[in-house]
Amino acid sequence: MEMTLRAFITAIHGMLFGLFFLLAIYGVVVELCRSVYAKRPSDLTARGYSMERLYLICMVVLGWAAVLSGAYIVYPWYRAIPPAGIASLIRYPQALLKSSPTTAGWHNLGMEWKEHIAWFAPIAMTMVAYVLTKYRRAMRAHPQIRTAVVVFALVAFGAAGVAGFFGGMLNKHAPVKGGHTIHLMGESR
Repeated sequence: MEMTLRAFITAIHGMLFGLFFLLAIYGVVVELCRSVYAKRPSDLTARGYSMERLYLICMVVLGWAAVLSGAYIVYPWYRAIPPAGIASLIRYPQALLKSSPTTAGWHNLGMEWKEHIAWFAPIAMTMVAYVLTKYRRAMRAHPQIRTAVVVFALVAFGAAGVAGFFGGMLNKHAPVKGGHTIHLMGESR
């Protein structure tokens, strides 16, 4: 089993950083919704609050890692301009998508949305993590703050979901390839 370096980094960007960020957001949304219906606020120990803070920090780091690795590592490979007269566009994903009317929409709609909406998720979740870390105990007395935090978390979940969906579909139609070959299993030929 082998893959190129660019494909490997793209997989880390999407399946490690992006997927775990999406799952972490889901966990925060579930916990926030659960806390609305709790009879009394959860009484965490000092260690419990520390673990919660660690979870929130890791979630934010994953979100920023996904967006920054996508914007500054994977996206430049995606939009690489093919040299004149090249026969195969396989190493130039943007040009490959735009070369056919049946796949041009994946760039025109998919990538245009993905490259902009993806930034909303870590920005919103950074705010959510800050508010939950700083004002967790006071949120019960201020339901409007809890509602705002839930809305921001849902917006982040939606934004991350849209970015992940389009990222997966774009990579299916025009994967980022190139770089050295990495042998994951078996022997090289």
